Amino acid sequence: MQPLQFPYKNYSSRLPIPSLGFAALLLISLATLTSSCTEQEKNSLLQFVSGLSQDAGLAKLWQVDTDCCNWEGITCNGNKTVIDVSLASRGLEGHISQSLGNLTGLQQVNLSYNLLSGGLALELVSSSSIIVLDVSFNQLNGDLHEFPSSIPGRPLQVLNISSNLFTGQFTSTTWKGMQNLIALNASNNSFTGHIPSHFCNISPSFSVLELSYNKLSGSIPPGLGNCSKLRVLKAGHNYLSGTLPEELFKATLLEHLSFSSNGLQGILDSTHIVKLGKMAILDLGENKFSGMIPDSIGQLTRLQELHLEYSSMSGELPSTLSNCTDLITLDLKCNNFSGELNKVGFSNFPNLKTLDLMWNNFSGTIPESIYSCRNLIALRLSSNKFHGQLSKGLSNLKSLSFLSLTNNSFSNITNALQILRSSKNLTTLLLGLNFMNETMPDNARIDGFENLRVLAITDCLLSGEIPFWISGLVNLEMLFLQGNRLTGPIPAWINTMEYLFYLDISNNSLTGEIPTTLMAMPMLTSEKTAAHLDPRVFYLPVYSGPSLQRRIPIAFPKALYLSGNKFTGVIPPEIGHLKALISLDISFNNLTGPIPSSICNLTNLEVLDLSNNNLTGEIPAVLENLYFLAVFNVSNNNLQGPIPTGRQFNTFPNSSFAGNPRMCGPGLNHHCTSVE
Repeated sequence: MQPLQFPYKNYSSRLPIPSLGFAALLLISLATLTSSCTEQEKNSLLQFVSGLSQDAGLAKLWQVDTDCCNWEGITCNGNKTVIDVSLASRGLEGHISQSLGNLTGLQQVNLSYNLLSGGLALELVSSSSIIVLDVSFNQLNGDLHEFPSSIPGRPLQVLNISSNLFTGQFTSTTWKGMQNLIALNASNNSFTGHIPSHFCNISPSFSVLELSYNKLSGSIPPGLGNCSKLRVLKAGHNYLSGTLPEELFKATLLEHLSFSSNGLQGILDSTHIVKLGKMAILDLGENKFSGMIPDSIGQLTRLQELHLEYSSMSGELPSTLSNCTDLITLDLKCNNFSGELNKVGFSNFPNLKTLDLMWNNFSGTIPESIYSCRNLIALRLSSNKFHGQLSKGLSNLKSLSFLSLTNNSFSNITNALQILRSSKNLTTLLLGLNFMNETMPDNARIDGFENLRVLAITDCLLSGEIPFWISGLVNLEMLFLQGNRLTGPIPAWINTMEYLFYLDISNNSLTGEIPTTLMAMPMLTSEKTAAHLDPRVFYLPVYSGPSLQRRIPIAFPKALYLSGNKFTGVIPPEIGHLKALISLDISFNNLTGPIPSSICNLTNLEVLDLSNNNLTGEIPAVLENLYFLAVFNVSNNNLQGPIPTGRQFNTFPNSSFAGNPRMCGPGLNHHCTSVE
């Protein structure tokens, strides 16, 4: 999130226009008097630089014998008075010198996105001239002590101290001298205590308060409702409890209200919601709210984002939601909403980009009106009770990038893929737990998907083979086909998938030997290939567990999951070519022969599971060199000889080696003799 930026007031007065001759004489006189910044200002700036442990070359750029108005990051007004110090993103380290407070004309200070440490100099906050002070995204720390209120009418309007390491109580007495404060951003710190309720009593023009990502507790103070000019109130990701106080809804100018990820409860009162007619972003997700979405939500006609995810809300969606014609984001995932969606006129949402209804109890078919949302980028309907075949109208969503229909009761996978292949912008397609017991579409029927990067058709019990049309997905990075009934071999074309780095074909009925072509996959044979992957995030986070979400594809490990099939033959010695591999699981197959010593070349390996096969011979001692190995399992094979000792092998449990009667070592029933 970018730091808040507000225009500061121009305090320069406009003089009457004198006669031309007098004006020229006046300008010459002023030029003589103020030909450069004062020595006091120059010394204050040099003192600031000298207090830095890393000045990023400023000391060389700021030469003593030059006009400081010409220095990098310094702006002066027409009177050669320093009014702006702007040194964001310079790599500055060290403490902020109080000497900047000596610049009597200074109006703006921006030191954001550096590595500055220490406390916040009171001289800056108490300055008689500074209007905008931004020290966000640094490493400033300590408590915010009570600022002296002896200087009346301090002009500070905007204070951004977000994304630092500040601690201590966040009390109203800290700010009692800030009569002109308009915006305060103190988010992403470690402040404790309660939210102060007297901001508006201190500063009548107060309009922006951001306190998200702290450790604030207690209830929402009703006094915030007295902020007649409050437009933005954000206090998400804290430890707040209680309900939304009725008084809060008196702040009728609110445009952005966010209390996400707290412990709030209660219902959304219909008579209160209607008072927030200017609301554009309402974010109450990840709380304990219950009840239904009130019909009065439709009176928030300026609403652009509605977040109610991860709560305990229920009932059908009100038809009045259709009146929120400016909606861009609708996030209702992880609730108990039910009923059909046909009551909501999605055709009224021409700007809708994100619709996330995952983990609810919606039923029926996907309403046709959704397909008129031509700007829809992300659609997630997974884990509901939708059924039927996909409509051809889905192909109208030309902007669609992310589609998840997982865990419903959709049918006719061939029809679904034929419709979706025309979605040229589709990058993520998740279809698992649908199309039960159907047949994987054969090789000749599917093309398209030029930009697809993630394809998941999992746990559908599909029969057939791994189809040839997948080889045409030239940008595919991740392929999930586990939990089906696919037969036949791993296709020889697998190594032509130039960007594929994650392959899960476990729990099928695949046969044959593990082909050596699999050992030539470009993304797995070189550690230098990551730069070729698409760095873009998933438009919505992808969940790989109840609490594990990933926002970018490359957050997944480079992995091969081949377990739970009917593979035979030996583990190819060429497996040592997969130097970038992090996770390898070929358990529960019918593999024979020894464990190849070439596995020791997989120096990035963190997971190696060879269990439940018919492997023979000893565990190669060279596997001790796999320093990152955290999970190792060779149980239930026919291995023999001693377990390697030292390094990672001292950390694996005995269960990793169980079921090998001829293996010996500490912790096993069979202790090694000197001969062994």
